[in-house]
Amino acid sequence: MNSALRDRFDRLVEDAIEALPPHVRELLDECPVVVLDEPDARMLKDLGIDPADTVARDELCGLHTGIAGTERGIEQSGDLPPVIHLFRRGIVSLAGGWDQEQADEAVYDEIWITLLHEIGHQFGLDEDDLERLGYD
Repeated sequence: MNSALRDRFDRLVEDAIEALPPHVRELLDECPVVVLDEPDARMLKDLGIDPADTVARDELCGLHTGIAGTERGIEQSGDLPPVIHLFRRGIVSLAGGWDQEQADEAVYDEIWITLLHEIGHQFGLDEDDLERLGYD
């Protein structure tokens, strides 16, 4: 992805974060959002995905790493903090690409859904919980 499209995407991420309620935005002080073009090989391996599987790599939109805030205790005080990763390539692909009419709105909607999905993991929700809430 070229730098102009990265910047366009990142502005939409900033808009989505700003649209969150203040108490949810505060959560991101403890669980930062990191935006990457795509997941790295280690992330894919941790998910049980073959890093050579370009289809799976290109479809992944987000990932929550670390221990959910609802499960953190003193035992995890030395662990790395949780992180929400958003993947540009997967989100843009799922949104239908940059070449469509209303591309920014479509990409923003996918960013919003992915961001809420990953924040849900930070609050201890699993995939079934998120599916019931419509964030699958």
